Amino acid sequence: FNMGAFLSHSVLFVIRCFFVCAQKLCGTNYPVSIAFIVVNEFCERFSYYGMKAVLTLYFIHYLHWDKNLSTAVYHAFSSLCYFTPLLGAVIADSWLGKFRTVIYLSIVYVIGHVVKSVGAIPDVGDSTVHVVLSMLGLVLIAFGTGGIKPCVAAFGGDQFDEEHTEERRKFFSIFYMSINAGSVLSTIITPILRGDVKCFGGDCYALAFGVPAALMVIALVVFIAGSGLYKKSPPEGNVLVRVCKCIGFAIRNRWNNSKKSPKRSHWLDWAEEKYPKRLIQEIKMVFRVLVLYIPLPMFWALFDQQGSRWTLQATRMNMDFVSHFFSIQFFLFIFSPLKKMAAGMILAALAFCAATVVEINVIPPPAKESLVQVYNLMDSEVTVQFPGHTVFSDPLKSYEVTSLQYRQTLITFYDVYTFNVFSVYITIIHYSQLFFSLFRYNGVVCKTNSDQYLIDLGLLDFGAFYTVILSKVGDRVQFLMEDIQANNIHIAWQVPQYVFITAGEVMFSITGLEFSYSQAPASMKSVLQAGWLMTVAFGNVIVLIVAEGAGMEQWTEFLLFAGLLVAVSIIFSIMAYFYTYVDPDQLDKIFREDTDDEKVESSDGKKNEAVSLTDMPKQTKM
Repeated sequence: FNMGAFLSHSVLFVIRCFFVCAQKLCGTNYPVSIAFIVVNEFCERFSYYGMKAVLTLYFIHYLHWDKNLSTAVYHAFSSLCYFTPLLGAVIADSWLGKFRTVIYLSIVYVIGHVVKSVGAIPDVGDSTVHVVLSMLGLVLIAFGTGGIKPCVAAFGGDQFDEEHTEERRKFFSIFYMSINAGSVLSTIITPILRGDVKCFGGDCYALAFGVPAALMVIALVVFIAGSGLYKKSPPEGNVLVRVCKCIGFAIRNRWNNSKKSPKRSHWLDWAEEKYPKRLIQEIKMVFRVLVLYIPLPMFWALFDQQGSRWTLQATRMNMDFVSHFFSIQFFLFIFSPLKKMAAGMILAALAFCAATVVEINVIPPPAKESLVQVYNLMDSEVTVQFPGHTVFSDPLKSYEVTSLQYRQTLITFYDVYTFNVFSVYITIIHYSQLFFSLFRYNGVVCKTNSDQYLIDLGLLDFGAFYTVILSKVGDRVQFLMEDIQANNIHIAWQVPQYVFITAGEVMFSITGLEFSYSQAPASMKSVLQAGWLMTVAFGNVIVLIVAEGAGMEQWTEFLLFAGLLVAVSIIFSIMAYFYTYVDPDQLDKIFREDTDDEKVESSDGKKNEAVSLTDMPKQTKM
């Protein structure tokens, strides 16, 4: 027995076990590195959705944009976030690799958040500086979040060994759970930071954007901290680039040689001179699915309005409580995937029908107005002044029974609380104050020839009809009567539209991805992922165009979107009816058989050659 050899082997065994435990979560096949990736994704999604949760409010309250411009810029930003993943995928697969792409674009991401937060500080420059910083920040954020979107999940999958497919599948479930957790928490926390915390004399948008920026810094630090544990694959070339090159060659070859060469069964067959038949066949299968993608942007045009038009609608309602609706996980197993997607479109259209009904009832005609009648029953003329504003250019004359004379003067105040005022009949129209249904007017000054009075009009809510009587009775100067109660539709009336849109998204999005992956070869799944992201991008472009160009009432716009989606769902159903499902695995069988046939032909040729050599004279054989 050699004690020294035993101890040395024991030490080596302990070191080996420690090394394995350092690389794997002890007792499992899960790499330790995935913990850093999951935390990174949680923080990044918190950062993105937290910033986006208050973005529309920021445009209207802070930058003083109208609702159409705010909606257009919001969806332009969303669209850019879904165009840039193509750039990120190409950079990662063709140049930097996934790890360095995530690092570099995350730095761009952080810079964008910082610039955006600085632009929300009132003391930094004037309104032009705020707009420039905000737009620059959003562009950088779009390149950052879109660029890393196709890299992080794939990089996490690369950490697993090929034989650990079950662990990889569970990792993706945990990965997407972190996405949902980050988005839900951020959409709760950042609106609270904006509304409940006051800074610089108003809502604290700098804090609401600063916290997501801090979370993105944490995401970057955590991702870098796991650098020593990652498996880092070198760039292997991007399949999307190869597909585009193959398509381009086929088009050029057909254009140049179509008259000289015989016709071919498919236009992609013109690429056979340069590219393998299997690649061409795989691209054909992908194109069959991409054709079905053509009607899909209309669904996303409706779905993504939850953060713009529906937010605007909600802020004009009674918000006694705040609800967060989570995904309704149900599936209709009796439907085929394409039928489920068509049903999801119909549910989204129903959601906008419900939103139309709510919109009609939220603000009854005249929309966004409160009518205030002011009667001067004092003995002399009265000048009415709102604090900080010159509301009335001329004093109100004393009331006379024989004739009631008044002038109408329209004055617009571009302030945090914007309103238009008429002299005797005061109409308060909330432009930049769309998100607060009421405001307290408790410092209104009334001046007579000899005295000055400070009156409290209290809360004036739009949709209501008020009468103010200026008459000195004892210590009181004014009487305020609410002739018609304010519009007080509860936000709970939005529940049906959220239920419909969530159910529609479950049936449409999850089923659509499942269908796409089942109908494409394994090597082409990234191409289909790019195509799917493009449908989201173009859907936001549709909203941008309608918001800026339609110029219609909000309820008619909702109804227009619902009608368009119904029409698109009918077209999609017709396309789905003629679609023939395929099995991508058949490609392996077909091309394996072709390879086997080639081997058999080669083997037969060698046998015939051997026979012929045997029959020859010996000297030839020698």
